[in-house]
Amino acid sequence: MKETLITALNKSALQILRPLIRTMLRNGVSCGNFEELVRKTYVDEAYSIENWHGKQSKTTISSVSAQTGLSRKEVKRLKEIEQVDHHQNDQKYNRATRVISGWMHHKEFLDRSGNPVPLRLDNIAPSFSHLIKTYSGDIPAKAMLDLLINANCVEINNDMVYLIKPAYLPGTGSTEVARILGTDTAELLETISHNLTASDNNKRFQRKVSTLKLDKAKNLEFQKIAAQHSQALLEHLDTWLLEHETHNNEDSQYVSVGVYYYEDKDKEDHHD
Repeated sequence: MKETLITALNKSALQILRPLIRTMLRNGVSCGNFEELVRKTYVDEAYSIENWHGKQSKTTISSVSAQTGLSRKEVKRLKEIEQVDHHQNDQKYNRATRVISGWMHHKEFLDRSGNPVPLRLDNIAPSFSHLIKTYSGDIPAKAMLDLLINANCVEINNDMVYLIKPAYLPGTGSTEVARILGTDTAELLETISHNLTASDNNKRFQRKVSTLKLDKAKNLEFQKIAAQHSQALLEHLDTWLLEHETHNNEDSQYVSVGVYYYEDKDKEDHHD
């Protein structure tokens, strides 16, 4: 690997780490704790990469030690630590998003003007329990209701559930926010990592628009325009996904498209 590429990767790693470390510090995660996570990930990925390459010889502790720079004893210790099931952690987030999308788009839960109707808490249609049964999988209606209430997505009035926010965004400081940090950031990084090595006809879509010269007086207007158009796009894509889902697990796979808004108040960061 060329030195210029290593330098570029190091700079990119620092850019990725700064907001992550800031979040870790804000929530009391020590440097030692984070170092352990990094070491564990190096070992797990080293094993995974060698398996992806389809090598005939079995991946060994010695080969991973050589690749990571960690001692054989340390590799063995880290390899024996149980891995976390990230997909299980993401279940509530994905289902909450799907529940709100179903409420906003399925004709059974809309009025004549196409707006989401209040849902009954009993089993008489249109009911909240039926919505959850349709879109929430195996997550109980009470658990999903609590999740949506805590995220200020719904409110209850006279035994009716009202949708008050058209997107699932957990409250500040919740464990759900922390999980979204891992899920959404990882998906973007996986896409960029794929595109670094993929052939031109096999790259995944990954684009953004930006400017260093936006009139500050137009900032709020751009935020509103970006939110409106992005929400419309995501709702259109989600409707398409709903129409093309399969209940056969062997024939299914996970896909996603994400949109984000970013602003940097420190212009100096762009002139290093």
